[in-house]
Amino acid sequence: MRNSYSVLLALAVMAPQVQAQDTTTVTAIDSLDLNRYAGQWYEIARFPNEFQLKCVANVAARYTLLANGEVEVLNTCRVSDGTTDSAIGRAKLAKKDGPTSKLKVRFAPAILGWLPMVWGDYWVLDITDSYDAVLVGTPDREYLWVLSRTPELDPATYQRLVDTAARQWFDVGRLVRTRRE
Repeated sequence: MRNSYSVLLALAVMAPQVQAQDTTTVTAIDSLDLNRYAGQWYEIARFPNEFQLKCVANVAARYTLLANGEVEVLNTCRVSDGTTDSAIGRAKLAKKDGPTSKLKVRFAPAILGWLPMVWGDYWVLDITDSYDAVLVGTPDREYLWVLSRTPELDPATYQRLVDTAARQWFDVGRLVRTRRE
């Protein structure tokens, strides 16, 4: 019995160290074809967040590639009174030399674009070969979205994306499915 206790104690002491090593880095995909990524996306699930509190259903995003290499972002959702709310933002590469899978996004007015604090991380963590479903998150694991080209996503693909998030130590229990009406 004493030997079992020693093994359990050793595992308990080592477990936080192993977890700390595994949870330190979120990894984006190597590259993203922004031309293929552009277009309409429907939110399937997300981590609850402050800036989407008013969204009760039908959350979507349209990405339009601009001539200067930036991406216009148009987010829409249905709010509780039945109307549609929208926000227009910009996305750009987090670093000029890439990778294309790590973007910075802002919804603040353009005049404030020079302030680093108005730009949020937007990392593509997984995408299907056909570019019809994607997992997007942030390196601090505070935000996570599952998006699809269609309002519904087959369960196997959804699970694949959730599994990717779990392997990167996102708390996938926080995911909330997006209502469609």
